[in-house]
Amino acid sequence: MAHVITQPCCNDASCISVCPVNCIHPTPDEPEFASAEMLYIDPDTCIDCGACIDECPVEAIFPDDSLDEGQERYLQINADYYTDHDVSGGLVAPRKKPPLPAGKELHVAIVGAGPAAFYAAEELVKHSAIKVDMFDRLPTPYGLVRAGVAPDHPSTKGVEKTFAATAAKRTFEYYLNVEVGKHLDHGELLDHYGAVIYAHGASTDKHLGIDGEDLPGSIAATDFVAWYNGHPDHADRDFDLSAERAVIVGNGNVALDVARILLDDPDRLAKTDIADHALDKLRSSNVREVVLLGRRGIAQGAYTNSEFLAMGDMPGVDVIIDPDELVLDAASQEARDAGTLDSTIATKVRIAEEFAQRTPTDGNKRVVFRYLVSPVAIEGSDGVETVRCVRNEFVNAPDESADHAGQSPRPASGRVAIKPTGEEFDLKAGMVLRAIGYTGLPLDGLPFDGAQGVVPNESGRVLDARGGSPVEGVYVAGWIKRGATGGIGMNRICGQETALAVIADFTEGKLSEPAKSREQIPDLIAGRGAGRVDGSGWKKIDLAERTAGKEAGRRRIKFVSIEAMESAARA
Repeated sequence: MAHVITQPCCNDASCISVCPVNCIHPTPDEPEFASAEMLYIDPDTCIDCGACIDECPVEAIFPDDSLDEGQERYLQINADYYTDHDVSGGLVAPRKKPPLPAGKELHVAIVGAGPAAFYAAEELVKHSAIKVDMFDRLPTPYGLVRAGVAPDHPSTKGVEKTFAATAAKRTFEYYLNVEVGKHLDHGELLDHYGAVIYAHGASTDKHLGIDGEDLPGSIAATDFVAWYNGHPDHADRDFDLSAERAVIVGNGNVALDVARILLDDPDRLAKTDIADHALDKLRSSNVREVVLLGRRGIAQGAYTNSEFLAMGDMPGVDVIIDPDELVLDAASQEARDAGTLDSTIATKVRIAEEFAQRTPTDGNKRVVFRYLVSPVAIEGSDGVETVRCVRNEFVNAPDESADHAGQSPRPASGRVAIKPTGEEFDLKAGMVLRAIGYTGLPLDGLPFDGAQGVVPNESGRVLDARGGSPVEGVYVAGWIKRGATGGIGMNRICGQETALAVIADFTEGKLSEPAKSREQIPDLIAGRGAGRVDGSGWKKIDLAERTAGKEAGRRRIKFVSIEAMESAARA
């Protein structure tokens, strides 16, 4: 019997460290880990020990004989990975703790409370001489795990157990409901801490840059996600769901999340931790069709195969794909013909071809995947009425990184060039959601690379400019460090890398003693009106939400206002 990793996989890599035969890949030491959609178990190497099942924080691993009908496809997906990857046996060696300076303590402030922040903290608090204070402007931690992960994916939120274990360490303290830039600034953090890690994410959406983008009904998918997840900044938003068709621009997992929420049965969503205000609105929604526009082809689809596959499992929803739009770029087609196409892309293409062969059912809702299509304008008098689109085609483009010393240019992997054909058409719609990515915003006191939307850094060490010199004691982790790419698994690697940079600098004597004590922070922020929520306060919020959820048969019922959270924390 082999074990199988399924859809909820978070790439946390906890399972890898307990596997005695190294049958789970890619590992954090392998280059592909950074871009892996999920982890995979080699069926030929697995010895059925069950260690990975016990360790998995999101309950994504099952014995192959206990898979239900929908999960059985992951047998093939796991096996597909090993068609072009080798597995070598042996134990996974644990990382050794570097020695720290004897008799010294390091006090670290972490700004942000999402996955990257917690994985950095997890690495730091392994050392009793390092104390971590975590700051977040909201009264609740966990960042996008709480406010970004779709409510119908509760297993993914299981990583909260790992975060809670870190927060339970005696050398860890919460400073929730405390805003850096308002209740204290960057300079003050450096005055009170030997190191400061910024892990505040990429908080704003990218724009399409087309006419009509500011019309009512044209919104950022990030705003919609935050609204249905009960983020207090967005709880008062109201979205018009009266039209039968919505258009989503983008082909990543966020686009798929939004499509599912718009089309799913509200009675199914009522069993999740979706915000009550969103559930009420969705019950009266008229949306029957969601069209997703991808400017490139299926091979460049940014959504993971597991999420793509799950779209075909929604009761009462048909997946519609025109087989004529499943065109591959020249390099991908050549690789497919030769049998050398990357297994992840090959699986994605196969899933799309299977969807394209399905026969729609009368009366069902529809999710329509369009490829090689871009919006060029959004039109309407008082709001969104029409999306004008153009068809694209692939063009040959030289590899920008090619060696020009006599070497022939090659197509750039993952950066396939397209151009509009000039053939345009209209899509009637009452709502357009752009899901084309996030970008970071500058923070007072920190260098910022506006072109990339990140803080310039090298392995997490902040630089005074791109390619410049390190700024002593200042670090970054997560999306503000590397850009808005990668999920929970990548954030683990990213957070750990930054933490290890902090530890190395401390060990090598590169960090100065702070001028003031961290013990002064509570009085400092209280004097500026911060209603700090500490670990005890967060536990009260968490308990109140879970208790309310249990009574309603749900995972939790979230507080959606700062005032309600503060009240629960004081209860």
